[in-house]
Amino acid sequence: MNPLLFLLILLVCNHNPHLSALNDEGLALLSFKQALEDDTESYLINWNSTDPNPCSWHGVSCRNQKVHALVVPNIGLSGYLSPALANLSSIRHVNLENNLFRGTLPSELFHSTRLKSLVLSGNSLYGPLPTEVGNLKNLQMLDLSRNSFNGTIPSSLVQCKELTTLVLSQNYFIGSLPVGLGNSLVNLQKLNLSYNRFGGSIPGDIGNLSNLHGTLDLSHNFFTGEIPASLGSLPELVYIDLSYNNLTGPIPQYGALGNAGPTAFIGNPLLCGSPLKVSCQSGGSNANSQSLFRNPLQSSGGNSIKSGKGGHSSSYRVIKTVAFVMVGVCFIGFLFSYWYKKASVCNGVRKVTGYRLEEKLMIGRDIFCFAKKDNDTLSENMEQCNFVPLDTEVDFDLEQLLKASAFLLGKSSSGILYKVVLNNGLAVAVRRLGDGGGQRLKEFQTEVEAIGKIKHPNIVNLRAYCCSDDEKLLIYDYISNGDLTAAIHGKSVIPFKPLSWPVRVKIMKGIAKGLASLHEFSPKRYVHGNLKPSNILLGEDMEPHISDFGLGRLANITEESPESQAEQQQMAIWTSQQSSPYELTTTNSPSNGSSYYRAPEALNDTKPSQKWDVYSFGVILLEMISGKLPSIQVGCSEMDLVQWIQLGIDERKPLPFMIDPSIAHSWGEEDNISAILKLALACTHKSPDRRPSMRFVSYSFEKLTS
Repeated sequence: MNPLLFLLILLVCNHNPHLSALNDEGLALLSFKQALEDDTESYLINWNSTDPNPCSWHGVSCRNQKVHALVVPNIGLSGYLSPALANLSSIRHVNLENNLFRGTLPSELFHSTRLKSLVLSGNSLYGPLPTEVGNLKNLQMLDLSRNSFNGTIPSSLVQCKELTTLVLSQNYFIGSLPVGLGNSLVNLQKLNLSYNRFGGSIPGDIGNLSNLHGTLDLSHNFFTGEIPASLGSLPELVYIDLSYNNLTGPIPQYGALGNAGPTAFIGNPLLCGSPLKVSCQSGGSNANSQSLFRNPLQSSGGNSIKSGKGGHSSSYRVIKTVAFVMVGVCFIGFLFSYWYKKASVCNGVRKVTGYRLEEKLMIGRDIFCFAKKDNDTLSENMEQCNFVPLDTEVDFDLEQLLKASAFLLGKSSSGILYKVVLNNGLAVAVRRLGDGGGQRLKEFQTEVEAIGKIKHPNIVNLRAYCCSDDEKLLIYDYISNGDLTAAIHGKSVIPFKPLSWPVRVKIMKGIAKGLASLHEFSPKRYVHGNLKPSNILLGEDMEPHISDFGLGRLANITEESPESQAEQQQMAIWTSQQSSPYELTTTNSPSNGSSYYRAPEALNDTKPSQKWDVYSFGVILLEMISGKLPSIQVGCSEMDLVQWIQLGIDERKPLPFMIDPSIAHSWGEEDNISAILKLALACTHKSPDRRPSMRFVSYSFEKLTS
């Protein structure tokens, strides 16, 4: 046993005689628990000295009264990894996935030579992978994905010859891959090194990994040179993903490489040959081609994308002319369809759910006392509300709120939204939820107070709430500059000035930071579940604020009948007919096209995932880059924006074809636009496992804008 650990345990035992009944492994587990800062789910509550048998503790399994496995994933544990785990002499499996551990890996952990699986994915660990990893001769699974590890991969890793699964994706590892990786780790069945900063050439001996299944994922790195033909020797059912690197030359048409589709190779500017629609030059390369996806982090200067001035062949000019004609025809068709639909609505029975705020204010029908109902009588239920401030800066009370002037902003399935101006001039946004849920009042309070703990500059601050059996109010900061939908596409009653590219980047970066905080640093690693431009509010300085987080859950609680609760929860997840938080809109508003922001798997999965938010954010990025709505009319058919952008890439369209014309002349920004477009496509990948985490996305924005 480590002498320092022994001394610590001895001191603790002097104060707690119960500990003397525990064996060394029980003491080691208690040391692991003592290094924790939080156990939000109280999962380790039975880890205590009064139970001398650690084999009965939550997450611990034993064989022959020795700790065999420690499995405590997804329970919100935070703190540092204790080196005391090394004193579990018989441990075979450690799974701490999706918690909040931070700090570096203790090298002592790699002295547990019997360890077979080490799963630490989805934490906040950082630093290098210790060279002691080579001690784990029996290790079969190593998953360190979705952390912040950095440095090079130690060459000692190739000594772990029993490895079948090696997943290091979504970190910041750099340098070349260890020499002999493919020759030594011949038992590998899964290899995922994507979303790192690996460089150098791809080792040819990776083609010796004959036991691989599924995907060999080396995408989103900085690998250079030609693709080794030996990769074609991999099993033909293996999907090879080499996308978004800096690979060059012809694609070998052999074995597993010959079976791959174009998505396996996109994002490599100088690759050529099938399945890409780029023919190789006589020298066997595509050195003269210009790519939409040049990596700006490795740019040595100059623009990666030309705007089409000079040097065009006559055939290109013909194609360009035809393209412009086709775009013009489609635009005219779109206008005709739009005005036809509008005329149909105007001539038919009007069933408009609301009007824009500006229109109603002009005729003076929206100002009233907040506490009065439609019949102008004071709501007794409102006066019985229990008003609870959620931060120390709240300097008003319920009485002041009820006496204030209120402006109706919107109605939706989740309640009514008001702008309330207090006597001191302070404006707050108040959402009035349904009048039910009296039987679940405690649950409502617990949920609201958990949401109120989330404080971030890019998330709308929940300042206070008010609740009784029949009334539920949420009081937020009022964000005064409208929502992102209006900023991108304009409003019918206000002159529209398109956002500049720097302002768009500022908004993108802020949303990424807010989501990353929500996913990684909130008490329960929350999921927004309904992210879209109309839920992104803009401050006076155009800083974005994510709104409506947790609203579906709260609306579900306020439903009266138990029978309707499940239905309401599904409605909150699958449909979103609610209007912009600060604006009444008709049902034909673009902001209601929420299905286009929904991840494909959301149609089948019942439990929201953070990767849903990543997909939604990717669609928002594409919308801000292209200036287009999330649904695009192409001829007589309709396709979503993700498909339209991907089609443009597959057809090798120039960048100006896919971006908002108002930013097409942002000279010197081509590299950044390309990089963010690349990031958006990664976020909208069909497979949720292939999408980056929001922490990685936020880091990428920091690098791009630094």
